Amino acid sequence: MKATYIDYNETNSFSSTALRYLAQDSRLEPFVSYFPTIENFGKLIAEKKVTADRKALHDVVFHQYAETLSTSALHEKVNDNIKLLLEDSTYTVTTGHQLNIFTGPLYFIYKIVTAINLATELKEKYPEKNFVPIYWMASEDHDFAEINNVNLFGTKISWDAQVSGATGRLDPQTIEEALRTYQNSLGLSKNSDRLASILKAAYLEQRTLAAATRFLVNALFQEYGVVVVDADEPALKRQFRDIVEEDILAKKSFRAINDASAKLKEAGFDPQVNSRDINFFYMKDDLRERIVEDKGTFYVLNTDIQFTYEELRLEIRSFPERFSPNVVMRPLYQEVILPNIAYIGGGAELVYWLQLKQNFDQFGINFPIILLRNSATLTDESFSSKLCRLHLQAKEIFKDAETLKKEWVLKNSRHSLSLQEEISEFQALFEKLKLRACKIDPTLLPSTDAVKARLKHALLNLEKKLIKAEKRNHEGTLQQIDGLKAKYFPSGGLQERTENFGIYFVKYGDTLISELVRHFKPLDSKFTILEP
Repeated sequence: MKATYIDYNETNSFSSTALRYLAQDSRLEPFVSYFPTIENFGKLIAEKKVTADRKALHDVVFHQYAETLSTSALHEKVNDNIKLLLEDSTYTVTTGHQLNIFTGPLYFIYKIVTAINLATELKEKYPEKNFVPIYWMASEDHDFAEINNVNLFGTKISWDAQVSGATGRLDPQTIEEALRTYQNSLGLSKNSDRLASILKAAYLEQRTLAAATRFLVNALFQEYGVVVVDADEPALKRQFRDIVEEDILAKKSFRAINDASAKLKEAGFDPQVNSRDINFFYMKDDLRERIVEDKGTFYVLNTDIQFTYEELRLEIRSFPERFSPNVVMRPLYQEVILPNIAYIGGGAELVYWLQLKQNFDQFGINFPIILLRNSATLTDESFSSKLCRLHLQAKEIFKDAETLKKEWVLKNSRHSLSLQEEISEFQALFEKLKLRACKIDPTLLPSTDAVKARLKHALLNLEKKLIKAEKRNHEGTLQQIDGLKAKYFPSGGLQERTENFGIYFVKYGDTLISELVRHFKPLDSKFTILEP
């Protein structure tokens, strides 16, 4: 594949806050540890205070893999990286996502590739240190509707089931019908057979959705040493129970995050999420429900479970695994149990992490460097030739269809369609008319302005009609532009937010991921366009 790189702001697809972060806007400095540069990682490493129990982390991860794979099936690079977690010189580079079936949208893959490449860059710069790419499974999330479907070749495939509780604990056996539909959609080829085999082993031979996802991610990324972590473990939750107490019983996180959110808004940026006064769910078996307080009694919503202050404190000390962090506390949990220096996320994740540093600071936990994941559009063999025939640059197709077509017509028409010169002449003429009217009677000025506005509106309407008429003369070409937009921007958005990687794995096989690894540049802050 060959790559073309464009600025993120040229894609018209990322929030202003994300773009300002990439530009290292000084107004954001209070909300970050450091901006993402290779030198800044060295500064963070020098001051990093690792709170993680490395042996507990190693033992949990090793045990999780042992339950998913036989020891002999564990790739050497994965095994080596798990062992490296014990070393004081090892740091993690983490990305995370929900347990979307069959990996969900393409950006699931892009996140992990970004983590792989950042870990590689850091090792080259700081060879005396070790850097392990981590995929953190959001196994405790309970929003099944967000993960139970995938788009493949324009068709939505869903896993229909009545479930409750944390998705990582779900038994995936009932996914068989959705899996069969997905496999049939892949067609018949060597690559489709291989992917179908991986998916069958993942979803029909594993006991939980977390184990299935670990198996799948491992099958795709094992040669790059990616380590999958499921933090739904008592040995890891025990390291977090002091903070669980502080959040639930003292409301410390609520105050810190709300204060930071107000400061972020005051600096000119819109907060992404809101902190609750209690930021934990109670999780047990197939239950995961919010904890709320009313007049000193703590309740688990939609259940009969309730606690006094002392009862809840004892429950936290005795069973920390029953307390599941929400979206604003999960990052803190991650940083407590990992020797982490970087978190890689999408645009929305990046923004809500900016609200969290003040909470990290009050608990004495180092804030990682936040990195926007790499983004890409995958094209086919005809992409460049079609752009060439249309006299378009690659970055131009990221404009909305109507703007793009209008600009194309204005640029390629043999006629002058713009009336801006005439409108300027008309405005100069009216300035003379206003001066004459004012000399006769100053009260005529509003009437003169009203006539001017009506005539300008009429000229602009005429310009639109000229462009519309010329569009009809180029209908075939404009249909080609519509075709490009529909092909590479499904549902009007970036391909990576809709399409599943299976389409491209069938075409490229393992080369798909190796080419992404070859071309993604985590610290360059560029959007990638890939074509064969």
